Amino acid sequence: MKINGGIRFVEKGITASIRAMHVDSELISITNENIVGFDKVGYQRKDAVVSSMTEFLGVHGLSTTVDDKVGRLNISPNPLDISIASKGYFQTESAEGIKITRDGRFKLDKDGNLLTLDDSKVLSNTGMPIKLHIVPDDLKQIKINDRGLVSVFNPSTHKLEGVAYLGVVDSNGALLMDPKVKQGYNEFSNVSLQEEFVNLMPVIKNFDANRQLFMIQNQNLQKVISQLGSAT
Repeated sequence: MKINGGIRFVEKGITASIRAMHVDSELISITNENIVGFDKVGYQRKDAVVSSMTEFLGVHGLSTTVDDKVGRLNISPNPLDISIASKGYFQTESAEGIKITRDGRFKLDKDGNLLTLDDSKVLSNTGMPIKLHIVPDDLKQIKINDRGLVSVFNPSTHKLEGVAYLGVVDSNGALLMDPKVKQGYNEFSNVSLQEEFVNLMPVIKNFDANRQLFMIQNQNLQKVISQLGSAT
């Protein structure tokens, strides 16, 4: 008669705990990013998307989506601070190509080019950079209506002269016919701190639970290894 004996260590329990902690850490990181972006102009909160395979894939089963609800609109003294009171984005052009943003803090250079704070060119609804043919001494002489038409006061004719329409598009790049542009406003993030902290609590508790499981399993494994060592 031959007797086969031994101890087999199944790694699944510890691996599952580690994987779960990694997922929880990533969820906490997404929430922290939203909290940090609370007071940022144009910031849109991120929602975590947990797939049904995350239990096995770990962080590779996580993705994020952008919450495109309109954020908090605050009055600004700068006439070139523009916000969009509907879902949509301004189109800008930089050395890296065309980008979209909800940060409407614009400025004017000495040549009349309408620029973002990082010097990207603001595009019109025709896809061309917006350039004013008159550079006013007072920015209040620039008017932008709710459809995004940029006009400038001509001191020679004492009339407002249209320049171009702001290129406001949806997330797919299609132009919006009624963008609801508001001049003299900043849009801050659409983050609710209360909601973020409420959502954070169960994730932290889940992380702590998996941490405790990992420690228990690790201690048991150390005991087994110690007993095996003493037996030999």
